[in-house]
Amino acid sequence: MSHGTVPTRRLGRGGAEVSALGLGCMGMSQSYGPADEAESLRTLDRALELGVDFLDTADAYGDGANERLLARALRGRRERVFLATKFGIRHDGPMGSSICGRPEYVRRSCEASLARLATDHIDLYYQHRVDPEVPIEETVGAMAGLVREGKVRHLGLSEASADSLTRAFSVHPISALQSEWSLWTRDLEREVLGVARSLGVGIVPYSPLGRGFLSGRLRRPEDFAADDFRRQHPRFQGENFERNLELVAQVERLAGELGATPAQLAIAWLLHQGEDVIPIPGTKRVSTLEENVAAAALALTEEQMRALSGLFPPGAAAGDRYPDASYRYGDSPRPD
Repeated sequence: MSHGTVPTRRLGRGGAEVSALGLGCMGMSQSYGPADEAESLRTLDRALELGVDFLDTADAYGDGANERLLARALRGRRERVFLATKFGIRHDGPMGSSICGRPEYVRRSCEASLARLATDHIDLYYQHRVDPEVPIEETVGAMAGLVREGKVRHLGLSEASADSLTRAFSVHPISALQSEWSLWTRDLEREVLGVARSLGVGIVPYSPLGRGFLSGRLRRPEDFAADDFRRQHPRFQGENFERNLELVAQVERLAGELGATPAQLAIAWLLHQGEDVIPIPGTKRVSTLEENVAAAALALTEEQMRALSGLFPPGAAAGDRYPDASYRYGDSPRPD
């Protein structure tokens, strides 16, 4: 793999070597306003030029459209990237979505993703969310079968609890835990992070910019497109929005002192949390990608890290991180 201007890190103990920053591709196909396929393809091209070879998608993103987009982008150069996708969130029509971790569903989902991605293997296969009704041992057992068959190289979990992660690991090594982690969402540090590290699981933070909030570019809730899912998020509404803007102003001030953008400072804070951390900021624009990649070269002193962490202690952000206030890390039922 070519790594261009981005340094590399190892994804989990004994895992694959990938770019220290990945690229989250979800927004190219859903959630963040209208899709722009041409710009998305340019962004993917530029990512590879810069050495960003860790690409993140899921079967749920755009109901498969995102995987098909990546297949087009990677035609003739699949071997240049470390490709991650996910299964487990089913879009059930007008009733919304549900989570499924049944073994037969795991296999069916993998075959469908391989076809959409036009590849014979998935480098990293995540369970997108833990199924609250299926013991994780059964789900990961089915995932391990895909590894034995050569269809999948490494296994991952997303938003799993410490207990679920530990039990999954007892069935098959888990290379990566993908969870939300940023200056304004530090819940992971309470328990899950320590357990992941004790097992040697790589940490892949999604939404490292707080769904764009930490970029400093969002000024009013009205700035969002009508179909932008952030309109439904508590942190982007009313008084919460105003209080969170005050926090972002502090990041802007510190970033200005360093000659960096707020987004670069927020990503650098995560990169400085340890060599086992590989954030995947998402974008569908070349300019934003280039800005994010430059964060890998931003060096922060211990004093600057302390200042940032002090501005954003756990729980500092106003509002819940999901519209469902009961959201928590995925716990799996015990096997019978």
